Amino acid sequence: MRFWDSSAIVPLCFRESASDEMRRIVDTDEDMVVWWGSRIECLSAMARRRREGLLSAERERKARAILSAMAEVWSEVQPTEIVRERAERLLMVHPLRAADGLQLASALVWSEEAPKGLDVVCLDEKLREAAFREGFTVLP
Repeated sequence: MRFWDSSAIVPLCFRESASDEMRRIVDTDEDMVVWWGSRIECLSAMARRRREGLLSAERERKARAILSAMAEVWSEVQPTEIVRERAERLLMVHPLRAADGLQLASALVWSEEAPKGLDVVCLDEKLREAAFREGFTVLP
C-alpha cells in the first residue's frame, strides 16, 4: 500500500511523460491511499488541460472514466481535525501550498505518524522534498 499524490495519479488517467513510470509503480502494488480531495485535484488537472487544448474532449471523457474506476477501489484519508492540524504544522515548516499541506498531512495520518518505510508516490518537487523530510520514501 502506498500513498499517492494527485500529481502521480493524473498520468495514470491519460498519456503524459510520466505515465509509463507511474504504471510500473502501480503494477507493483495496486493498493492506493489518497487524500480526500485527490479526485477533485485530478479533475481540475484534466479540465485545465482540456481548456489549454492539450486534451481532447474524448480523451478527457476516457480519463474521467479511468479516474472514477480508480476511485472506486482506492482508500481515502478523510478531512478530519487531525489532518487539518497536521497540515497547519506542515505549512509552517515546508514551502507548500495549502492542498499539498493537506496531501502530506493525510499521508502522515495514514502512516499513524510513523512514515519510515512507507512510500509516497509524487511528482511535485516541493511536496516530494517535504515528504522526504518528514520521513517517507518518495517514489519515483
